[in-house]
Amino acid sequence: MTKGIRVHSVLPLAAAVLLAACGSQGDDQPDPAATEVAQAPAPAPSPAAVEPTADALPPGHPDVATPGGEPAALAKCKVCHNFNEGEGPKVGPNLYGVFGRAAGTSPGYNYSPAMKNSGLTWDEATLDEYIAAPQTKVPGARMPMGEPDPAKRAEIIAFLKTNG
Repeated sequence: MTKGIRVHSVLPLAAAVLLAACGSQGDDQPDPAATEVAQAPAPAPSPAAVEPTADALPPGHPDVATPGGEPAALAKCKVCHNFNEGEGPKVGPNLYGVFGRAAGTSPGYNYSPAMKNSGLTWDEATLDEYIAAPQTKVPGARMPMGEPDPAKRAEIIAFLKTNG
């Protein structure tokens, strides 16, 4: 639906104008039914006509919190990563217990040579730099995109600190 005048709120007014213009066959007195329609309150908008709010966004949308107390910002990460103990890697490694771990050492994932040889340990500052721009922090790493929003990175890092 486009923004602007909503048809459902204009119809009662249009009907009242048409009825008032018709009158009662040449007599100058307005039709009482037209007056009633003109004074009737506009109906409440249907649920489909209301603009969506954060509560109405679909699950998985980046602005909706995910189950288990995970931050909404994590939804983007979950496309490539798992976060639960015992789950295998996806396109990227499982990030359960990543905080404090040496980079390139999650079991079961075939890391790039750049990540294996990075010498990094995942702490708050290192994660912030890496998540912001993975290819800048570790040229040759396989992670193709980062999170430019500092607030979302902070949510992700806070979760990683408590996850494992």
